[in-house]
Parts: sequence; C-alpha cells; structure tokens
Amino acid sequence: MRTAQWIGTIILGMVLGTTSGCERVPAAKAPAYPYKVTATVGMVADIVRQVAGDKAVVENIIGEGVDPHLYKPTRGDVVRLQQADAVFYNGLMLEGKMADVLVKVARSGKPVVAVTEMLDETYVMADPQEHHDPHVWMDVAGWIAAVKVVAAELSGFDAPNADYYTHNAERYTRELEKLDEYARRVIASIPQKQRVLVTAHDAFNYMGRAYGIEVRGIQGLSTESEAGVRDINELVGFLVERDIRAVFVETSVADKNVRALIEGAKARGHDVTIGGKLFSDAMGAAGSYEGTYIGMIDHNVTTIARALGGEAPQRGLNGKLAGK
Repeated sequence: MRTAQWIGTIILGMVLGTTSGCERVPAAKAPAYPYKVTATVGMVADIVRQVAGDKAVVENIIGEGVDPHLYKPTRGDVVRLQQADAVFYNGLMLEGKMADVLVKVARSGKPVVAVTEMLDETYVMADPQEHHDPHVWMDVAGWIAAVKVVAAELSGFDAPNADYYTHNAERYTRELEKLDEYARRVIASIPQKQRVLVTAHDAFNYMGRAYGIEVRGIQGLSTESEAGVRDINELVGFLVERDIRAVFVETSVADKNVRALIEGAKARGHDVTIGGKLFSDAMGAAGSYEGTYIGMIDHNVTTIARALGGEAPQRGLNGKLAGK
C-alpha cells in the first residue's frame, strides 16, 4: 500500500486523489520549453533538476538554513506556486504549514506531486505518536524511489520527452547508488561503541536504519516540539553512560539544546565536543557542492565518520567537500 501523503489529511487526499502520481493523464500537448517547476525544499528541487535537465527551470521556495517544519509561505511563494507548470513537494507532513496553499494549487488542475508517494507503509518510519517521519532523503535508497516518482510524473506531463526523463533518472540513480555504497562503507568504519549520532532533532532516523548507526535527537521529528529539561537530562545521562564524546549541530536548527547537552555533560565530569554541523532539513548554499543532494549526504556521512573515529576521505566521496 502506498503512503501517498499529499499533506496527510483525509480531505486533502480526496481533493488530490484524482491527480496523484503516475496515474495522471499525460498532457494533451507538449509544454513550452523550458517550463516552470516549483519545489518546496532544496532536496526535492535538486532531484527534479537532475531528471528534467534543460527542459525545465526549477526553483525551490524554502532555501538554505531554513526550517521547513516552521516555514509559512509568503504571498510571493503563493504566486510562484500558482505560476508554475508543475509543483513537487516532499510530503509526509514536512511542509504542513503549506497545506492550504498546495490544495488550492492542486485544484487548478496542474500536477502537485509528493515525491514520497511510492514508498510503502512498511518503509515509512514514525514516532511513538504515529506521526510519519518525513526525512526520507537521509536514506539514499529511499530517495532513489523519489527520483522514480519524478521521472514518471515528468514523463506523463511531457510525454514526447519521456525517454529523455527516463535516461536522466537512470544516470542519476547510478550516481546515487555510488553515494549509498560510500555512506554504508564510511559509517561502518566507525568503531561499534562510538557508532552513535546525537543531534538537535530526529532528522536522521532513516540514515540510522539504513547505515547501522544509533540515532538520538533532542527534539522530535518536527522542530515545533519543544525539548524539556527532563529530555536534556536524560540525554546527558546517555552521553555519560555510553562515553559519547561528540555530538552534532544542524544548519537549520538552533544549537542551544546541543550546547545545553555539552554543558550538562561537563557538569558531570564528561567532556563532549561538537563533531560538526550537519545538513538536516536544508542543503548547503546554492551553487555549492553541499547545495546539491549528493553533496549534502556526502558532507553528512563524511563529517559523522571522521568525528566518531571512522575512516573517510577528508574531502569526501567526490573530493569536492569544502573546508575539509
């Protein structure tokens, strides 16, 4: 069964059900090139660019260092979505505050597509309250499934170029398979005792499951949840008990809770350092290697492995990481 989470509510599913995924009727005629695609977050925009190639101009609304859990669309964002020929978003409630806007755009008849719609419910993770975990991109294999959705959608939207989109998706998938193998290898090089990833919020559970690293987050799946003193104290105790020496901050989440962990551990005579800054809900700067999906994951797994005692090339899989 698919978990096609257009936004995650029954009424939205009713509104968007007839325009969902690969079941969409192909466009009656080829669009004018380059057509416009708007994506919500950078990770989605990047895979659409890879598949669409020179047939589309792709832009994303939520940029570098911005938390999509908390983001509220501006009037300008609404206009960009309305003017797009197609819209892609993550789904699984990542963009919950954009629900009303996405519904309105979908009602206009244009493609509004969740890239996570092909994922089976047995794959999708959830928290104890049964909230779906939207951070699928942290598992490269899961994101390959998103690439397939994009290729199928664009092939239906622009049928004359279906072979072009399929070819681009296959080429890009081969690159992602190399990234997946690299992530698996460098995380496995971390000594078992140290193979624990502690971050600001629970954005890395798919990575943990895919690559065999224990994950602990101070906040929940969404940064809207608040971390209490009890949560921090419990995690401090975990750091001390397990002799964890490094924790990580995130580019799109304030570091105050991570620093509270460090201070709490210090008060108990246990030294903890910041192992690095990870990309969680947003990629790096536009135009940089870290501003691509591959660069984002390369940076994360390389940073984690090197900080926790594993082995990884200083400049990552492709020798392109900055400041390494």
